[in-house]
Amino acid sequence: MFASCADPSQLEGLSWLLCYLTTGKHLSIYVSVGTVLLLLAITAPVALAFGFGGAMAARSHVAPLAWFGKGYIAIVRGVPDIAFFLFFVIALDQFFEWLRHEWKCPDWDQPIRQGNDFVVCAQAKLPLSTAPQWVHETYGFSLAVLTFAIVFGAFAANVLYGAMRAVPRAQMETAEAYGMSRRQCFWRILVPQMWVYALPGLSNLWMVLIKATPLLFLLGVEDIVYWARELGGSKTTRFTDYPHGDWRVWYFGALLVFYLLFTRLSELALGRIMARLTRGQATMGGEAQRKAG
Repeated sequence: MFASCADPSQLEGLSWLLCYLTTGKHLSIYVSVGTVLLLLAITAPVALAFGFGGAMAARSHVAPLAWFGKGYIAIVRGVPDIAFFLFFVIALDQFFEWLRHEWKCPDWDQPIRQGNDFVVCAQAKLPLSTAPQWVHETYGFSLAVLTFAIVFGAFAANVLYGAMRAVPRAQMETAEAYGMSRRQCFWRILVPQMWVYALPGLSNLWMVLIKATPLLFLLGVEDIVYWARELGGSKTTRFTDYPHGDWRVWYFGALLVFYLLFTRLSELALGRIMARLTRGQATMGGEAQRKAG
Protein backbone atom coordinates (compact mmCIF):
# COMPACT_ATOMS: atom_id res chain seq x y z
CA MET A 1 0.00 0.00 0.00
CA PHE A 2 2.92 2.32 0.78
CA ALA A 3 5.89 2.90 -1.49
CA SER A 4 8.25 1.82 1.28
CA CYS A 5 6.58 -1.60 1.28
CA ALA A 6 7.65 -2.44 -2.27
CA ASP A 7 10.35 -4.87 -1.12
CA PRO A 8 9.20 -6.76 2.02
CA SER A 9 12.51 -8.60 2.27
CA GLN A 10 14.21 -5.30 3.22
CA LEU A 11 11.79 -4.56 6.08
CA GLU A 12 12.20 -5.32 9.75
CA GLY A 13 10.35 -4.81 13.01
CA LEU A 14 7.49 -2.32 13.08
CA SER A 15 8.02 -1.34 9.44
CA TRP A 16 7.45 -4.95 8.38
CA LEU A 17 4.38 -5.21 10.61
CA LEU A 18 2.90 -1.95 9.30
CA CYS A 19 3.33 -3.05 5.70
CA TYR A 20 1.98 -6.49 6.53
CA LEU A 21 -1.18 -5.06 8.11
CA THR A 22 -1.87 -2.81 5.09
CA THR A 23 -1.67 -5.41 2.34
CA GLY A 24 -4.61 -5.97 0.02
CA LYS A 25 -5.53 -9.16 1.87
CA HIS A 26 -5.76 -7.31 5.17
CA LEU A 27 -7.99 -4.67 3.65
CA SER A 28 -10.51 -7.51 3.24
CA ILE A 29 -10.72 -8.11 6.97
CA TYR A 30 -11.17 -4.38 7.60
CA VAL A 31 -13.99 -4.29 5.05
CA SER A 32 -15.55 -7.36 6.69
CA VAL A 33 -15.75 -5.44 9.98
CA GLY A 34 -17.88 -2.87 8.17
CA THR A 35 -19.94 -5.72 6.70
CA VAL A 36 -20.70 -7.06 10.19
CA LEU A 37 -21.62 -3.62 11.51
CA LEU A 38 -23.83 -2.98 8.48
CA LEU A 39 -25.54 -6.33 9.00
CA LEU A 40 -26.29 -5.43 12.63
CA ALA A 41 -27.51 -1.95 11.70
CA ILE A 42 -29.95 -3.32 9.13
CA THR A 43 -30.96 -6.58 10.81
CA ALA A 44 -31.82 -5.10 14.22
CA PRO A 45 -34.69 -2.84 13.06
CA VAL A 46 -35.91 -5.38 10.49
CA ALA A 47 -35.95 -8.16 13.11
CA LEU A 48 -37.74 -5.81 15.51
CA ALA A 49 -40.36 -5.14 12.83
CA PHE A 50 -40.78 -8.90 12.30
CA GLY A 51 -41.06 -9.34 16.05
CA PHE A 52 -43.61 -6.58 16.46
CA GLY A 53 -45.71 -8.02 13.65
CA GLY A 54 -45.44 -11.51 15.12
CA ALA A 55 -46.43 -10.30 18.57
CA MET A 56 -49.41 -8.38 17.19
CA ALA A 57 -50.49 -11.47 15.25
CA ALA A 58 -50.10 -13.73 18.29
CA ARG A 59 -52.40 -11.54 20.42
CA SER A 60 -54.93 -11.02 17.64
CA HIS A 61 -58.58 -11.92 18.23
CA VAL A 62 -58.71 -13.41 14.72
CA ALA A 63 -57.96 -17.11 15.23
CA PRO A 64 -56.02 -17.84 11.99
CA LEU A 65 -53.84 -14.76 12.53
CA ALA A 66 -53.18 -15.74 16.13
CA TRP A 67 -52.28 -19.29 15.04
CA PHE A 68 -49.88 -17.88 12.45
CA GLY A 69 -48.17 -15.59 14.97
CA LYS A 70 -47.80 -18.25 17.64
CA GLY A 71 -46.73 -20.83 15.07
CA TYR A 72 -44.04 -18.50 13.70
CA ILE A 73 -42.69 -17.93 17.21
CA ALA A 74 -42.77 -21.61 18.18
CA ILE A 75 -41.34 -23.06 14.97
CA VAL A 76 -38.42 -20.67 14.50
CA ARG A 77 -37.49 -20.69 18.19
CA GLY A 78 -37.67 -24.49 18.25
CA VAL A 79 -35.29 -25.09 15.32
CA PRO A 80 -31.52 -24.87 15.99
CA ASP A 81 -30.12 -21.70 14.44
CA ILE A 82 -27.41 -23.45 12.45
CA ALA A 83 -29.93 -25.91 10.93
CA PHE A 84 -32.25 -23.04 10.06
CA PHE A 85 -29.44 -21.07 8.45
CA LEU A 86 -28.27 -24.04 6.40
CA PHE A 87 -31.73 -25.03 5.17
CA PHE A 88 -33.71 -21.82 4.98
CA VAL A 89 -31.29 -19.86 2.81
CA ILE A 90 -31.19 -22.61 0.20
CA ALA A 91 -34.98 -22.93 0.22
CA LEU A 92 -35.45 -19.16 0.04
CA ASP A 93 -33.01 -18.81 -2.85
CA GLN A 94 -34.72 -21.60 -4.77
CA PHE A 95 -38.15 -20.10 -4.07
CA PHE A 96 -37.09 -16.76 -5.57
CA GLU A 97 -35.62 -18.51 -8.61
CA TRP A 98 -38.80 -20.58 -9.03
CA LEU A 99 -40.93 -17.42 -9.04
CA ARG A 100 -38.68 -15.84 -11.68
CA HIS A 101 -38.71 -19.09 -13.66
CA GLU A 102 -42.51 -19.19 -13.75
CA TRP A 103 -42.59 -15.58 -14.90
CA LYS A 104 -39.73 -15.47 -17.40
CA CYS A 105 -39.89 -19.00 -18.82
CA PRO A 106 -43.55 -20.05 -19.10
CA ASP A 107 -42.74 -22.38 -22.03
CA TRP A 108 -40.23 -24.45 -20.07
CA ASP A 109 -41.13 -28.13 -20.56
CA GLN A 110 -38.50 -29.83 -18.36
CA PRO A 111 -38.89 -30.67 -14.67
CA ILE A 112 -37.31 -28.23 -12.26
CA ARG A 113 -36.41 -30.99 -9.83
CA GLN A 114 -33.97 -33.34 -11.54
CA GLY A 115 -32.72 -35.71 -8.87
CA ASN A 116 -30.78 -33.62 -6.35
CA ASP A 117 -30.46 -30.70 -8.79
CA PHE A 118 -32.67 -27.64 -8.93
CA VAL A 119 -32.68 -26.53 -12.58
CA VAL A 120 -34.28 -23.30 -13.85
CA CYS A 121 -33.79 -21.40 -17.08
CA ALA A 122 -30.76 -19.13 -17.36
CA GLN A 123 -32.89 -15.97 -17.24
CA ALA A 124 -34.30 -16.98 -13.84
CA LYS A 125 -30.99 -17.48 -12.03
CA LEU A 126 -30.38 -15.20 -9.08
CA PRO A 127 -28.19 -13.39 -9.65
CA LEU A 128 -27.44 -13.82 -13.35
CA SER A 129 -24.11 -15.39 -14.21
CA THR A 130 -23.25 -12.29 -16.23
CA ALA A 131 -23.90 -9.96 -13.29
CA PRO A 132 -20.89 -8.15 -11.79
CA GLN A 133 -19.34 -9.40 -8.57
CA TRP A 134 -20.91 -6.70 -6.40
CA VAL A 135 -24.37 -7.92 -7.43
CA HIS A 136 -23.55 -11.45 -6.24
CA GLU A 137 -22.21 -10.09 -2.95
CA THR A 138 -25.22 -7.81 -2.44
CA TYR A 139 -27.62 -10.65 -3.12
CA GLY A 140 -25.87 -12.93 -0.63
CA PHE A 141 -25.82 -10.15 1.96
CA SER A 142 -29.54 -9.49 1.43
CA LEU A 143 -30.34 -13.17 1.98
CA ALA A 144 -28.26 -13.06 5.15
CA VAL A 145 -30.14 -10.01 6.45
CA LEU A 146 -33.51 -11.60 5.71
CA THR A 147 -32.53 -14.88 7.38
CA PHE A 148 -31.16 -13.16 10.48
CA ALA A 149 -34.28 -10.98 10.66
CA ILE A 150 -36.66 -13.94 10.48
CA VAL A 151 -34.75 -15.94 13.10
CA PHE A 152 -34.24 -13.16 15.60
CA GLY A 153 -37.63 -11.67 14.78
CA ALA A 154 -39.23 -14.79 16.27
CA PHE A 155 -37.33 -14.27 19.53
CA ALA A 156 -38.22 -10.58 19.51
CA ALA A 157 -41.87 -11.49 18.93
CA ASN A 158 -41.82 -13.69 22.01
CA VAL A 159 -40.26 -10.90 24.10
CA LEU A 160 -42.73 -8.28 22.83
CA TYR A 161 -45.68 -10.60 23.30
CA GLY A 162 -44.73 -11.07 26.95
CA ALA A 163 -44.14 -7.33 27.36
CA MET A 164 -47.59 -6.55 26.00
CA ARG A 165 -49.13 -8.93 28.51
CA ALA A 166 -47.12 -7.34 31.33
CA VAL A 167 -48.72 -3.91 30.92
CA PRO A 168 -51.37 -3.66 33.69
CA ARG A 169 -54.83 -4.43 32.39
CA ALA A 170 -56.26 -1.73 34.62
CA GLN A 171 -54.63 0.96 32.49
CA MET A 172 -56.24 -0.43 29.36
CA GLU A 173 -59.62 -0.53 31.10
CA THR A 174 -59.20 3.06 32.24
CA ALA A 175 -58.44 4.16 28.69
CA GLU A 176 -61.51 2.31 27.44
CA ALA A 177 -63.60 3.98 30.14
CA TYR A 178 -62.48 7.37 28.82
CA GLY A 179 -63.89 6.43 25.42
CA MET A 180 -60.75 5.33 23.59
CA SER A 181 -61.17 2.76 20.85
CA ARG A 182 -59.28 -0.52 20.92
CA ARG A 183 -56.78 0.82 18.37
CA GLN A 184 -56.21 4.00 20.39
CA CYS A 185 -55.66 1.98 23.55
CA PHE A 186 -53.13 -0.17 21.74
CA TRP A 187 -51.05 2.64 20.22
CA ARG A 188 -51.37 5.24 23.00
CA ILE A 189 -51.37 3.09 26.14
CA LEU A 190 -50.01 -0.38 25.46
CA VAL A 191 -47.20 0.26 22.97
CA PRO A 192 -45.51 3.19 24.80
CA GLN A 193 -45.41 1.23 28.07
CA MET A 194 -44.47 -2.21 26.80
CA TRP A 195 -40.94 -1.14 25.88
CA VAL A 196 -40.04 -0.86 29.56
CA TYR A 197 -40.83 -4.53 30.02
CA ALA A 198 -39.40 -5.59 26.67
CA LEU A 199 -36.03 -3.84 26.80
CA PRO A 200 -34.22 -6.35 29.10
CA GLY A 201 -35.17 -9.22 26.78
CA LEU A 202 -34.38 -7.20 23.67
CA SER A 203 -31.01 -6.25 25.18
CA ASN A 204 -30.12 -9.92 25.62
CA LEU A 205 -31.32 -10.59 22.08
CA TRP A 206 -29.06 -7.84 20.74
CA MET A 207 -26.08 -9.45 22.47
CA VAL A 208 -26.98 -12.84 20.99
CA LEU A 209 -27.29 -11.24 17.56
CA ILE A 210 -23.78 -9.79 17.89
CA LYS A 211 -22.40 -13.21 18.81
CA ALA A 212 -24.26 -14.84 15.92
CA THR A 213 -22.56 -12.76 13.21
CA PRO A 214 -19.91 -15.47 12.57
CA LEU A 215 -22.78 -17.52 11.07
CA LEU A 216 -22.44 -15.23 8.06
CA PHE A 217 -19.82 -17.63 6.74
CA LEU A 218 -22.52 -20.32 6.43
CA LEU A 219 -24.44 -17.95 4.16
CA GLY A 220 -21.52 -17.37 1.82
CA VAL A 221 -20.54 -13.97 3.24
CA GLU A 222 -16.87 -13.56 4.10
CA ASP A 223 -16.96 -12.19 7.66
CA ILE A 224 -14.20 -11.28 10.09
CA VAL A 225 -13.96 -14.79 11.54
CA TYR A 226 -13.40 -16.21 8.06
CA TRP A 227 -10.63 -13.74 7.30
CA ALA A 228 -9.04 -14.19 10.74
CA ARG A 229 -8.74 -17.89 10.03
CA GLU A 230 -7.46 -17.34 6.50
CA LEU A 231 -4.93 -14.64 7.31
CA GLY A 232 -3.77 -16.17 10.59
CA GLY A 233 -2.84 -19.53 9.11
CA SER A 234 0.77 -20.36 8.34
CA LYS A 235 2.17 -18.59 5.28
CA THR A 236 5.37 -19.47 3.43
CA THR A 237 7.39 -17.52 0.86
CA ARG A 238 5.86 -19.71 -1.82
CA PHE A 239 2.44 -18.09 -1.31
CA THR A 240 3.14 -14.63 0.10
CA ASP A 241 5.74 -11.88 0.39
CA TYR A 242 5.12 -11.75 4.16
CA PRO A 243 5.73 -15.31 5.44
CA HIS A 244 4.84 -16.11 9.03
CA GLY A 245 3.90 -19.02 11.25
CA ASP A 246 0.49 -19.92 12.64
CA TRP A 247 -0.76 -16.58 13.97
CA ARG A 248 -4.42 -17.50 14.34
CA VAL A 249 -4.25 -17.08 18.11
CA TRP A 250 -3.35 -13.39 17.61
CA TYR A 251 -6.07 -12.82 15.04
CA PHE A 252 -8.72 -14.49 17.15
CA GLY A 253 -7.43 -12.60 20.17
CA ALA A 254 -8.02 -9.36 18.27
CA LEU A 255 -11.55 -10.55 17.46
CA LEU A 256 -12.07 -11.27 21.17
CA VAL A 257 -11.12 -7.70 22.04
CA PHE A 258 -13.34 -6.34 19.25
CA TYR A 259 -16.42 -8.27 20.40
CA LEU A 260 -15.83 -7.47 24.08
CA LEU A 261 -15.50 -3.75 23.36
CA PHE A 262 -18.54 -3.77 21.11
CA THR A 263 -20.71 -5.58 23.63
CA ARG A 264 -19.51 -3.26 26.40
CA LEU A 265 -20.47 -0.19 24.38
CA SER A 266 -23.82 -1.83 23.69
CA GLU A 267 -24.38 -2.39 27.41
CA LEU A 268 -23.68 1.27 28.15
CA ALA A 269 -26.01 2.46 25.40
CA LEU A 270 -28.79 0.07 26.43
CA GLY A 271 -28.40 1.15 30.05
CA ARG A 272 -28.97 4.77 29.11
CA ILE A 273 -32.02 3.82 27.03
CA MET A 274 -33.41 1.81 29.93
CA ALA A 275 -32.93 4.71 32.33
CA ARG A 276 -34.72 6.98 29.91
CA LEU A 277 -37.66 4.63 29.41
CA THR A 278 -38.19 3.87 33.10
CA ARG A 279 -38.24 7.51 34.14
CA GLY A 280 -41.64 8.19 35.67
CA GLN A 281 -42.88 4.64 35.03
CA ALA A 282 -44.50 2.47 37.69
CA THR A 283 -41.77 -0.17 37.47
CA MET A 284 -38.91 -1.22 39.71
CA GLY A 285 -36.50 0.88 37.62
CA GLY A 286 -38.77 3.91 37.74
CA GLU A 287 -39.31 3.51 41.49
CA ALA A 288 -35.55 3.34 42.06
CA GLN A 289 -35.10 6.57 40.09
CA ARG A 290 -37.87 8.25 42.07
CA LYS A 291 -36.28 7.31 45.41
CA ALA A 292 -32.84 8.36 44.20
CA GLY A 293 -34.30 11.73 43.15
